[in-house]
Order: sequence, then C-alpha cells, then structure tokens
Amino acid sequence: MGIEMIILNAFFAALGQIGDPRFRSVLLRGIGLTVVLLVLACAGAIWLINNLAGTEISLPFVGAVPWLNDVLNYSGIALVLILPIFLMVPVASAITSMFLDEVAQAVEDRHYSTLPPVGSTPIRDAVLDSVGFLGVLIVANLLALVLYVLFPPLAPFIFWGLNGFLLGREYFTLAAMRRVGRAEARRMRARHSTTIWLAGTLMAIPLTFPVVNLAVPIIGAATFTHIFHALNDRPAPAGQS
Repeated sequence: MGIEMIILNAFFAALGQIGDPRFRSVLLRGIGLTVVLLVLACAGAIWLINNLAGTEISLPFVGAVPWLNDVLNYSGIALVLILPIFLMVPVASAITSMFLDEVAQAVEDRHYSTLPPVGSTPIRDAVLDSVGFLGVLIVANLLALVLYVLFPPLAPFIFWGLNGFLLGREYFTLAAMRRVGRAEARRMRARHSTTIWLAGTLMAIPLTFPVVNLAVPIIGAATFTHIFHALNDRPAPAGQS
C-alpha cells in the first residue's frame, strides 16, 4: 500500500470515529481547561496593569510623565482582549495533548482489539511533553513570521509545512511510544519521516479554519494511531535502517 493510501485510510478511519464519547470528552476537557486558563491569565494581567497604571511613571532626565499611565492602561487592556484570540488554538492543542492517550486507546479498542493493554502515561510526563510541545509550536511559528513577511504568497504553504512537520512528530511519537517505547518511536519516525510529514501537513491545513482547528489534536492523534499500526510491520525504506 502506498503512503498516500496509508494516510488517507488513517484519516478517514479517524473521521469515522469522531462521534466516540471518549473523543468528545477529551475535546471538551481541553477546551474547558483552556478557557479557564486564559480567563485566569487575563484577570491576572488586568490586575497587574491596574497596579502599574496606578503608579506615576518617571523617565530619566524628563521626570514624571502622567499620560504614560493612560497609554499603559489602554494598551494593556487591548492586548489582554486580543491575545486570547491568537492563543486559544495553540493552548487548547497543548492542553488537549495531555489527554490524547485516551484517544489512541479508543482507536485501539475499536480497530485493534486483539492488542495487549498498555499502561497509561504518567500525568507528570504528559504535562511536561505538552508544555514542551506548546513551547516549540509557539517559538517556531514566531520565527516563521519572518518568512511570512519575506514571501507573502507562500505564507500558507510555509505555515502548513512547518506545522505539519511539528504535528506529525508529536502525534506519531505519542501513538508509537505507547507500544514500542520512546527510543523505538524516534527510530520509526526517522524511517518514515516523509509519510509522517505528509500526514502532519494534512492535519495542519484545518488549523486555518476557526472552530474546526480545535478538533485537530483529536483527529491527529486518532489518525497517527492508525498510521503507526500501518507502518509498524512495514519494512524500512531503502538506505535506512
């Protein structure tokens, strides 16, 4: 079976299970925790702005500049209102990633029921992996802003290619290490890097659509669980071990 068919079969099998109660549970928990986190962050930022704005600002050689308080106050509030719009998706993706082991288990229960059970990922490891993934995702996309400015017509393709690479690495590793461990998951990821990148790019395209993008972690985890099982017994490409 060609890599295109492996990816498409995995993707449509994941879509076919989208109504699974465990999928919905993970999605709702991810969105709920994200909203709570962003509300708390905004409340903390507003409190900090109010406290800073209440202090008279002085500049060297100039002295007190009363109007800077108003600039700080209004700019800070505007920033607090705008940032959650841009942070909603990456933060939701990172938080949802903590529960994606449940998505992979739901896929295996339905499609690979003869497999032996696996232990759940410790919550500490899940949190550390999710925070690390969020950090890489944000930093990489901030750096990519330079390329978006330099090559505007290519911006969507740069976005899809970059995030496809990152999503593919994350979701394949998550699916594979449940069964073969982290070290072997990395070796498999290296052997099948093209397939994983293409599948990740397919996951990245919906990121550009509001609301739909919130379901990307769920579909991604399910899709890559199928891809892992399809590739697990597949021989390595020529020239790779």
